Amino acid sequence: MSDALHIVCPHCQAVNRLPSARLGQGPSCGQCHQPLFSAHPVELTQATFARHLSRNDIPVLVDFWAPWCGPCKMMAPHFEQAAGALEPMVRVAKVNTENEQMIGAQFGIRSIPTLALFRGGRELARQAGAMGAQDIVRWTRSHLG
Repeated sequence: MSDALHIVCPHCQAVNRLPSARLGQGPSCGQCHQPLFSAHPVELTQATFARHLSRNDIPVLVDFWAPWCGPCKMMAPHFEQAAGALEPMVRVAKVNTENEQMIGAQFGIRSIPTLALFRGGRELARQAGAMGAQDIVRWTRSHLG
C-alpha cells in the first residue's frame, strides 16, 4: 500500500485521500463528516457503482442479490458479519440485481447470490452461492494474497 489511499465515502460519494496508516483509525469523510467505514455493506446503485469500483484504492467485495431470493436472505446476516471482519481493508457492498438490472447484465450475473471481488476496477474473483461469514472472509482474503 502506498502512503495515501483514495476512499469513496459511502454517504456522499466524495473521494477522500487519507494516509494508509489512518485506515484502521475510524476515519471520517472530509466532506460530509460521516464515518468512511461502518462495518455494514454499502448499497450500490447504477449512480454509485462505477465510482466505488474505480476510485477506491482498497478492494471492493460486492454481493449481487435480490429481495425474492431465499439463499440471498439467508446469506445477508453472514455478509453483514463479514463486513465487520473485512473493513477497512476491503469495501463491502451490495447490489440489488432486481433494482439494478443493468449492473447485473454488465457483469453477466447468472445466479444469485454471487460474490465478486474487484481491485482497481477489475474483477479478481467470483463465487456463486450462499456462504457463511467465515467462508466469505476466507474466500476474500485468499484472493487478495
